[in-house]
Amino acid sequence: MSIRHLDALFSPASVAVFGASERPFSVGATVWRNLSNGFKGRLYPVNPKHRHIGDARAYASVEALPEAPDLAVICTPAATVPGLIAQLGERGTRAAVVVTAGLDKATRQAMLDAARPHTLRILGPNCIGMLVPHLGLNASFAHIGAQPGELAFVSQSGALVTAMLDWASARGIGFSHFVSLGEHADVDFGDMLDFLGSDPHTRAILLYIESVEEARKFMSAARAAARNKPVIVVKAGRSAAGQAAAASHTGALAGSDAVFDAAIARAGMLRVLTLDDLFLAAETLARFRDGPSEKLVVLTNGGGAGVMAADEASALGVPLAPLDDAMLARLDAVLPTHWSRANPVDIIGDAPAERYVAALEALAGDAASAVLFIHAPTAIVPSAEIAQAVLPQVTARPRRVLGSWLGDSAVAQARQTFRDAGVPDYATPEDAVRAFSMLRSYRQHQAELLQTPPARDASHAMDLPAVRTIVDAVLADGREILTEPEAKSLLAAAGLPVVPTRVVGPSAAEAEAAAEALGYPVVVKILSHAISHKSDVGGVRLNIGSATELAQVCTAMLQRVRELRPDADVQGFTVQPMVRKKHAHELIVGASVDPLFGPVILFGAGGTAVEVLADRALGLPPLNTPLALAQIARTRIHRLLQGYRDEPAADIDTVAQVLVSVSELLAEVPEIAELDINPLLTNHEGAIALDARVRVSAQRPAGAANFAIQPYPVDLVETWDWRGQAITLRPIRPEDEPQHRAFLEQLDPEDIRLRVFYSRRHIEHSELARLTQIDYAREMVFIATRLLEGGGEETLGAVRVAIDPDNRDAEFGVIVRSDLKGGGLGRRLMDKMIGHLRQRGTQRLVGVVLRENAGMLELARALGFQEGAHPGEPDDLSLRFVSLDLQNPSRT
Repeated sequence: MSIRHLDALFSPASVAVFGASERPFSVGATVWRNLSNGFKGRLYPVNPKHRHIGDARAYASVEALPEAPDLAVICTPAATVPGLIAQLGERGTRAAVVVTAGLDKATRQAMLDAARPHTLRILGPNCIGMLVPHLGLNASFAHIGAQPGELAFVSQSGALVTAMLDWASARGIGFSHFVSLGEHADVDFGDMLDFLGSDPHTRAILLYIESVEEARKFMSAARAAARNKPVIVVKAGRSAAGQAAAASHTGALAGSDAVFDAAIARAGMLRVLTLDDLFLAAETLARFRDGPSEKLVVLTNGGGAGVMAADEASALGVPLAPLDDAMLARLDAVLPTHWSRANPVDIIGDAPAERYVAALEALAGDAASAVLFIHAPTAIVPSAEIAQAVLPQVTARPRRVLGSWLGDSAVAQARQTFRDAGVPDYATPEDAVRAFSMLRSYRQHQAELLQTPPARDASHAMDLPAVRTIVDAVLADGREILTEPEAKSLLAAAGLPVVPTRVVGPSAAEAEAAAEALGYPVVVKILSHAISHKSDVGGVRLNIGSATELAQVCTAMLQRVRELRPDADVQGFTVQPMVRKKHAHELIVGASVDPLFGPVILFGAGGTAVEVLADRALGLPPLNTPLALAQIARTRIHRLLQGYRDEPAADIDTVAQVLVSVSELLAEVPEIAELDINPLLTNHEGAIALDARVRVSAQRPAGAANFAIQPYPVDLVETWDWRGQAITLRPIRPEDEPQHRAFLEQLDPEDIRLRVFYSRRHIEHSELARLTQIDYAREMVFIATRLLEGGGEETLGAVRVAIDPDNRDAEFGVIVRSDLKGGGLGRRLMDKMIGHLRQRGTQRLVGVVLRENAGMLELARALGFQEGAHPGEPDDLSLRFVSLDLQNPSRT
């Protein structure tokens, strides 16, 4: 990932257009005209066939230009592109938009090879170009420009770029950036998310995606951007093709689009299905994202509009807030006697402005609900007067009001009043409810974004040697599909609850002996390496109650299998007790490997009709208990698991632990390619796996290294003897928030000021979450901890670095508890961080230190840092800039 030189791409002082032309309707002429019509920087047309393009002098080549342009826009034939890129790189240009299409594989690679020595960034090829409206920069051949605004739009489709420009222009929607990626040979979605995520001109990021190539880069960039601002995605290609040959139910159900959905949710982004919804979501998330509401109150002056809102809420699963007695009393006091006395709150069509104000003030007593304000125009009170009157209520913080002014010209001024005040506004009640539903989904995704579980829970008992023995033996035998007994043994070794299973030969006598030992009734299944789905050939029989019945079943089953699968070598039978559980539910838990996002975990309703029911939710590992519970909650069967009428609630915590165990298995055993537990039988007493199917592969498609999300780096945990005490040095975890708060609260205010330049001791939860819930691909925090006598642990010190997306510079901060300074703890934390950064290839460690912080400056000198003036603030004598070359220590 890299944002290097993207400033030259999106904020150039000079631009050269290669292939600029006066030929009507040509790409070069269109690009030149678009640039000439607004860009205030220096422009150079390049075309050896012309001395002038319009009023501008034309240049014959790169060498003829009076300077190296910051940005080059290339509209010349495909064969010329690699040579131009090489010349531009030598001259000093660091960014190019390659509009040219038709580059074959060899030419495309030659272009990238020419750019690499100079780190020249390329947008395209085969792209429309890009627009930065607040700079007047239109380096594209789009037919229309874009208005300045705070939305960034990035698209793989050039046709959609031009259509979107036209669509947005008609609606007065403005943009900070408008980017066509084309073939994204260099600059891709990950780079754009990195750049736009920290761009001050961008309030929300809109993406049109057809494909993603580097899943971990994309996920890391998306998670970083989504922490700062809303990221909304439209994804083309929602069909799941190529799944018919999957060896398991999970492989058949986990289609690529469903996996993409899971990835979007885990990254904290929001996916929508249409372009209308894209802007609907952007409007809501940009203006209303901090509203805490989960339920909705509909306030309307028309019953019909309220009913439509309520219908849409029901369809989308948006709860309408019930009106308690206290709320009814407040509303009774300010509304006519014949108001609806229910939610939707119909305040009657003749409502004056004062009634709206009074109703909103009464509803303010329910701080947990948002208010959908619906108004249909009447001849009694001008809509504009009502809008002005309610401004204090609708603009109060936190945001709680969404507006829907029904109509057109009669409510235009009122609608504009709301928009100018930053209140989200929607054309219809249904749009407003749909937007609120998106907001609820977005909040759920943001909660998942803040989870970074370990690949393996140290407290979880997995017999990894036993698991490895089973997997290695199957692969050594030249097989991929484990037999049912092997699969169950593997799951049992991984710590999952599994029904006892006996393996016998293909004789009724052996099956009878096993059944006697287990106790009737029993289940008998055919055992064959060639048969994966046993029920397809009549190879499963349940609830066998006697030896006589068992003998008949075994004989008939062997005969049926010989008829249907004469090619199958039958090893025998498996016998297991018939598990009967009251109030039981059949579930499926599975895993497969997506070609792009790697290992994926599935949960849903199980049984033989699993594909027909298709009630499932996917999640990306690593999982912890909160993430597993959130995945379970996304299914329809979750409502049954919670209990109903006289049915007790199932043990959902145990089911969640099964999902976590599967996640750990995928991390520790990279050979696992597919896994099915179906059914996983669960009730209020627990859960047990009745059947299992596992496929392994010598290609090792799983493993933590192939997770799209980097798990908690357990390998970086170490212990250290300090002053006779066992100290643990480890990366920080999300669950460290309480002890990290306690650590910060014990610091002396002066120590805080010297290290982080402020003296505030109290820190809000949102800020603590950002300190403890980190993306280990982007930043690192090592903490030193020790055990407390009464249990638990305490934090003694911490060192934190933020690593730029290029992995060039990491900026550090280190702090030790005030009563423990001077004991070498800070030095040990810094040594650990320096070693980690060197291993990951980071080039330089830098920091800004107050001149008066003599202790930190002394430590920096001892570690080999160079010291000087702050490069960004050279005249500020109170600051010192320290830097350490990590890869070439001899230079320091």
